[in-house]
Amino acid sequence: MLKTFDITYCDETSCFSLQTEHSTYIIGSADGYLGHVCFGRKVPDGSGLALLRKDEYSYMKGVPGDKCTFMDGFPFEYPTEGIGDFRPGSLAVRNARGFLGCELKLAGHRIFKGKKPLPGLPATFGTEEDTKSLEIDLKDETLGLCVTLSYSIFRGLDTVARSVTVRNDGSECLHLEKVLSACLELPWENREIVTLSGSWARERYIDRRPIGHGRVEIGSKRGISSHQEHPFLALAAEDASETAGEVIGLSLVYSGNFLAQVERTQHDMLRVGMGISDYNFSWTLQPGESFTAPEVVIVHSSEGFGAMSRTFHDTFRGHLIRSPYLHKKRPILINNWEATYFDFNIEKLLQIARTAKSAGIEMLVMDDGWFGHRNSDNCSLGDWTEVNEEKLPGGLKALADAVNEIGMDLGIWMEPEMVSPDSDLYRAHPDWVIKIPGREPSLCRTQLVLDLTRREVRDHIFNSISQVLKSANIRYLKWDMNRPLTDVGSMTTPGGEIMHRYMLGVYELQGRLTTEFPDLLLENCSSGGARFDPGMLYYCPQIWCSDDTDAMERLSIQEGTALIYPLSAIGAHVSICPNHVVGRTTDLYTRGVVALSGTFGYEMDITKMSDEELDLIRDQVKMYHRYNDLVREGDLYRIKGTSPLYKNQNNRMSVAWMCVAKDKSEALLSYVQIRGGANLRSEVLCLQGLDPEGTYASDDGKTFSGAELMNTGFVTDRLWGDGKAQIYHLTYRNQFEA
Repeated sequence: MLKTFDITYCDETSCFSLQTEHSTYIIGSADGYLGHVCFGRKVPDGSGLALLRKDEYSYMKGVPGDKCTFMDGFPFEYPTEGIGDFRPGSLAVRNARGFLGCELKLAGHRIFKGKKPLPGLPATFGTEEDTKSLEIDLKDETLGLCVTLSYSIFRGLDTVARSVTVRNDGSECLHLEKVLSACLELPWENREIVTLSGSWARERYIDRRPIGHGRVEIGSKRGISSHQEHPFLALAAEDASETAGEVIGLSLVYSGNFLAQVERTQHDMLRVGMGISDYNFSWTLQPGESFTAPEVVIVHSSEGFGAMSRTFHDTFRGHLIRSPYLHKKRPILINNWEATYFDFNIEKLLQIARTAKSAGIEMLVMDDGWFGHRNSDNCSLGDWTEVNEEKLPGGLKALADAVNEIGMDLGIWMEPEMVSPDSDLYRAHPDWVIKIPGREPSLCRTQLVLDLTRREVRDHIFNSISQVLKSANIRYLKWDMNRPLTDVGSMTTPGGEIMHRYMLGVYELQGRLTTEFPDLLLENCSSGGARFDPGMLYYCPQIWCSDDTDAMERLSIQEGTALIYPLSAIGAHVSICPNHVVGRTTDLYTRGVVALSGTFGYEMDITKMSDEELDLIRDQVKMYHRYNDLVREGDLYRIKGTSPLYKNQNNRMSVAWMCVAKDKSEALLSYVQIRGGANLRSEVLCLQGLDPEGTYASDDGKTFSGAELMNTGFVTDRLWGDGKAQIYHLTYRNQFEA
């Protein structure tokens, strides 16, 4: 029987084997050069070493004149630039004289239980019982450089977490120009690439396409992981579907500039790399100093995209998200932004709170406009401790006390990384912003970015947040970030280091915040979903998914997001209609069904709702409380979608997905008819994830066998109209029950 959770090294073959639940990752060595053998379906330890093709290189037989051919063909586990490998490299190093070149040879390794944290960076974690790790040391004796490749596996998961640390053990200064975190060398075999792309208000749309010769790159140089691209890619067999076929997914645990690249080489291999972008990156490494790159989480599935997604979900829920809210039902909140924008006062907020409380909503979140003289988005960012008492007499405490008296909790919005030129903070410290000395910095949303590479700036931001949170009973904080980084310069930090040091500053601040206020529910946001990434999930259990809350648009946005992230992390709300982004009017019940597959909340002026609409909101609140445990903790199965992930799906007029309990005791099927049609029949859906030997009952008393539901199919109700939805709850019934 093949191993399912082990890491081994064979001295005789110089081979490392990492065995996960259903997959195997093998690394081999040839004359000290570390090579990638395979990552895929299970094989015994040490299998596949012939894939290194050592016998095909004369250099391996002692003919040094043909080293270049070897360097440009060997499947390096961690390739370097400047020594004859003309494929994309993972590491580019210049010596003190500016010469580019690095050649790494195997120097040692360690295998141990558990997993080490990454200094200053978010990363997966594990215990000695559920995690094993491997560290491989590679050295360039000429440079005096040591590179440590780190790998971790997790019990029960087909996941390998990879990271890299580079250390200067020499006597001269070195300059890092590229440090990716992981590389894979895979046979092409008609694989296709899957990425997530979009823009503001349409983030993470799924894109699937063939891989031709040459290089495919996605990335961000905006200082954030971005709306436009996402730090994820998957390589899929041409015939891979939701339920079958091989898929390998890579996700970077990082929130700043990134690079993900695939090159189909001259020999029809795929070299895959992922890590920090080399755009505007240059890191000086003095003797004795180290640089640690962020982590890449790599998942293998031989059962299609669905199994890949569920593995990512379980990895992030079990080994990345640390919040005490992870396994708790989140409070149902109502945000006042779309109800009032900047035009509110304490009485208007309390009117919203009273009506919301009557409908069963549990928290009022006050969005932008409560500080300084903030009546539009062109002033006062940074003046967080100056509460606008014209709107809020008595300050935050008076509001919190009044909201608490109604029986609700209070949350607030802040944008801590930003400053307005029209602010007391900027007038006192104009040198605290990111800008190139001698150049006038570009404004975006009439705001500038604070230089988080500087300790005094970070301390001021943290002290301001802390003072605000301690001033009143504030249970929730929405941390927003609304513009990219431009004119990247600093009074104190070298130019090529600013982007990464900025992100380290963000992580430090959020780490301090969650340590100082462990019971605070933190939700990250960046103009909607521009920083929805694993790095942020390390500090908070949920992220605002998109500023587009239209239910029909959210079907695609949430489908792409859930390709990697658990539903419990997806900030999703019911908003007013016509929708403020797209102008569409969608049935209120449908809006609730879509938001149910997320954190669930409201964005509207609830005081303007009719009695019938308030009754429906009360029903939605009950629906949330009934099903949230299943949505939050269960397994996701995509039944039907609209994206290119589903190649052979002709009818793209409806979407369906399921949440199934881990023990298969219950399931919730959500079905949305995007467009109605003439003379159409009800739809038959083959369900997934159930016990084929079990019997399931729907809430209307009908019973079905699990095999019937999965193989013959479930017949939906016939819905009339566009944008209509229905949910179906199935519970396991013992076959011996009457």
